[in-house]
Amino acid sequence: MARWMRSIPSGSSITKWGTKPLPPTKTRRDFPWWLVVLGAAGAAVFWQFGTDPVYTRILATVSKGITITLFVTVVAFVGAMAMGLILALGALSRYAILRQISRLYIEVMRGVPIIVLLLYVAFALVPMLVAGWNALGLPEASTRNVSLLWRAILALVLAYSAFIAEVFRAGLASVGRGQVEAAEALGLSGWLRFRLIVFPQAFRTILPPLGNDFVAMVKDSSLVSVLGVADITQLGKVAAAGNFRYFETYNVVALIYLVMTISLSLGLRQIEMRLRRRGQSTDS
Repeated sequence: MARWMRSIPSGSSITKWGTKPLPPTKTRRDFPWWLVVLGAAGAAVFWQFGTDPVYTRILATVSKGITITLFVTVVAFVGAMAMGLILALGALSRYAILRQISRLYIEVMRGVPIIVLLLYVAFALVPMLVAGWNALGLPEASTRNVSLLWRAILALVLAYSAFIAEVFRAGLASVGRGQVEAAEALGLSGWLRFRLIVFPQAFRTILPPLGNDFVAMVKDSSLVSVLGVADITQLGKVAAAGNFRYFETYNVVALIYLVMTISLSLGLRQIEMRLRRRGQSTDS
């Protein structure tokens, strides 16, 4: 009986007349009622912002930090992707020492809270690097010359590169070994194999978790406010300390972050759908 059951083709069902293929599964696409609810709530809140002078003043103050928040997010994420790709290639290297160094870095950085790493980089690592620079007899440098903004960006790069390295590693490892061997048989160099064969196929696997990390960095960029960087959160704290309108101020701060993250999530979802349709058309 067990042997007969194992002989049934996968993707088939048993009937009294024998076996028949199962119908293809369809992905259910529900109407985004959650987006309608959020849109209606957001419209009501923005209407209140426009009619209530308290909200209007708070919004005018806090919105000045949007540029800094976006700058920190974009620069730190680009740096983290570059460093994460290097770490992923090291983790997949044929050399054991590169694999061990990459794994050591990834595990250490993933085990330290981002806010702790932020404080460590700002007040321990950067002064230590400046002291080492001066000890080498190079042109004199001062810790004061390194702004808190760039210290915060460096900390986010170091923290997120470990997470992004795992995303890249999983995506690159998902590409079939046979395709790499076929590219080798065609005489393609290692760089051409990576650029033309491996990375384009891995990108479809990498994009969803990479987009999630980007949205998460938008939120985690608020941690730079502990260093006094004038982002959305820091300006919100300053405004609340001056007007004592904590409820209204943090409503504005939360709504700004919510609008940014939901807009990014919807945009990334559209990109994923286009890539999926393009991949299906290519496969067919």
